[in-house]
Amino acid sequence: MLKILIVEDDTQLANTLKYLVEDNPRYRVVGTADDADGAIAATEEYDPDLVLLDLHLAHGSTGFSVAVRLTDLGVPCLFVSGKAPSFPMPDIALGCLMKPFTAEDVHRSLAMAEDLLRGRETLRPKMPNNLMLYQAVEPAKLPEPGYIPSRPSLRTRFEHWISGHPRFAG
Repeated sequence: MLKILIVEDDTQLANTLKYLVEDNPRYRVVGTADDADGAIAATEEYDPDLVLLDLHLAHGSTGFSVAVRLTDLGVPCLFVSGKAPSFPMPDIALGCLMKPFTAEDVHRSLAMAEDLLRGRETLRPKMPNNLMLYQAVEPAKLPEPGYIPSRPSLRTRFEHWISGHPRFAG
């Protein structure tokens, strides 16, 4: 069973989201919060497996600062917002579910998030249109030490030109 914390400043939306999440017996909402301090306190109290996190919270706090603090605590989050960030942030969130959403969107998004958390290959038939999953960026591979092809020096090119080397002929 996946324990989920909902962080949403709109009480009605938080209750709706709780109802939609708990519609599936594999998921249980362990708590809700409406601002950054409440989210961190609830995380420490309930130890959730996943946090559904709104980006605009009460008391002028943002979901970004909460996501960074949750990452430090080792708790993954999935943004739930009316406007997705313009760039992916795989370091602090699994992805972003855009509002408005349907019950099916919530169920599929949670299933995909669970697959990512459990390290399973996601084999879902259809990804919700309003879900954007963030892919972790692989570090760039360094070239292996050894021969490094380079451009011939000016002297080499000049010698080849004088000698009539086929590359420089004609």
